[in-house]
Amino acid sequence: MAANSIAAPAAGGTVMTKNQTLLYLAIAVSGVLGPILFPNYIQQMAVLWVMVLMASTWDITGGQMGYNSLGNITFFGVGMYVSAVIQVSMFYDIGLYTASYGAIKPEFTDEQYFTGLAMGILAAGVVCVVLARLLGTVVFGLRGPYFAIGTLGVAIAAGQIAGTIDTIGGGAGISMPFLPLDIQYRSIFFYIICFSLAILSHFTIRWMFSTQFGLAANAIRDDEDKAEAMGIPTMKYKQFGWGVAAFYMGCIGAVFGNMVGYIEPIEVAFPAPTFGIFMVAMALLGGKGTLWGPVLGAVLFHVVKETTWTYLLGWQWVALGLILIVNIVYFQQGIMGWLQTKYPEKFGIVVDQSTTQAKEEA
Repeated sequence: MAANSIAAPAAGGTVMTKNQTLLYLAIAVSGVLGPILFPNYIQQMAVLWVMVLMASTWDITGGQMGYNSLGNITFFGVGMYVSAVIQVSMFYDIGLYTASYGAIKPEFTDEQYFTGLAMGILAAGVVCVVLARLLGTVVFGLRGPYFAIGTLGVAIAAGQIAGTIDTIGGGAGISMPFLPLDIQYRSIFFYIICFSLAILSHFTIRWMFSTQFGLAANAIRDDEDKAEAMGIPTMKYKQFGWGVAAFYMGCIGAVFGNMVGYIEPIEVAFPAPTFGIFMVAMALLGGKGTLWGPVLGAVLFHVVKETTWTYLLGWQWVALGLILIVNIVYFQQGIMGWLQTKYPEKFGIVVDQSTTQAKEEA
């Protein structure tokens, strides 16, 4: 890439270097030892993996394609409700279950709970893929800020619509079936699922951007019209990328709803002002358009968020706001982007020395 004097590798590769292997081993070890070393913070660590998944899947279209969606939280909420409906309706009438007068007192056996949970998570992912396909035919006709505002509108509308459907609890929400395990195992159970989904999504994204999809996505980001003129089916790639993000967001939404134990349409299922913005902020902080940037950004953002909410209650939003301001004004490429520019050889980036010298002479 002569214009930039740097040739960057794809976001991920199928062959791992020694350093990458060590990094993955370190993550695996920390993921396993975390709950053992910090048993009082298991749920917070589970939410950390939720954040990692959110930031990483947002980056598929937001960082790699340049389509900055503010509506990915839609799939999170839809997945949550789909899972709830599946888990309950497999064994009870969902209308009676959510009736405000307590029409029934359901009791789920161990087999019913785990079967319903597995089916609910899978159904949540599949339904969200279908929804992404339908929404994509409309919203991908928009670009730039119009796409961002359009997807944000979808997320807000989804929350309002969910609040009007009495079958799923309406504005009062819906209680989830209770996990039939001892209380001390509840957090670790959901931690394992969140950790597994985050790792699976990471390797899916790594594989995607080691294929032709990665080149097509970057071509769309650089100049979509030229990419289309060159014969690249841009709509197909945009739909596929958003579909993958929707699948994992739906799955993690199903898990999060069960972990919280109660689904409410605005604050829990479709929290556009919080989680909806957090996933964008985390990707920007770590460096969008990179494999590890959203992961790093999610870890730093979540640690700062939890620390300020614990020790600086009342100032947590100020701290998070300052992070965003510094990031956007002084650090637009994010942490990974800055590191790749500063130390390109560490990331396998080849610098065109002749072009660099020519620029310096000019």
